[in-house]
Amino acid sequence: MNSNTEKILELFRQTGAYLEGHFRLTSGIHSPEYLQCALVLQYPHYAEILGQKLASGFRRLEPVRNLDVVVSPAMGGLIIGHEVARALNARHIFAERVENTMTFRRGFAVKPGETAVVVEDVITTGGSTLEVVQLLKQSMARVVGAGSIIDRSGGRADVSVPRIALATMHVVAYDPSQCPLCANGIPVVKPGSRAVA
Repeated sequence: MNSNTEKILELFRQTGAYLEGHFRLTSGIHSPEYLQCALVLQYPHYAEILGQKLASGFRRLEPVRNLDVVVSPAMGGLIIGHEVARALNARHIFAERVENTMTFRRGFAVKPGETAVVVEDVITTGGSTLEVVQLLKQSMARVVGAGSIIDRSGGRADVSVPRIALATMHVVAYDPSQCPLCANGIPVVKPGSRAVA
């Protein structure tokens, strides 16, 4: 684990956002670890710092110099996306899941040719981020990158655009049908923003 990742994880530990137990992630997989970004982002000072760090990562991407919009999947990406947009002097909008499909609502839209990045709190499989990237491409936006505070995929998630993360982790994850925590009868908790189906 590199020093940047360790510094970010220390912030999560200090705020009680690094949880251990038996968790069902948004993707459906099970894990003995969970990072509850909302517990860090409830502190505006930390949210601002993390947003500035992600914005600095985006600035290293050549096309991001004239960024129009930062887009986040609701709910997890809302606060960090807003902070990144503020640091990059761009507007921030979000996509919501309606009948299992990421959609723009509330009058949000992007214009053809606008330059966009996608910002999420945590990436595990990259599914939500990829859906937002595809939604933007359908709107004819130019998606130049994606970013997250935490990358739980160990760098493996493919969201079809260049991706940055403040901390990259190799977290143990189990298919629910082969989960040893389930086999040991440990109750599963769903701590994220979506209800258990």
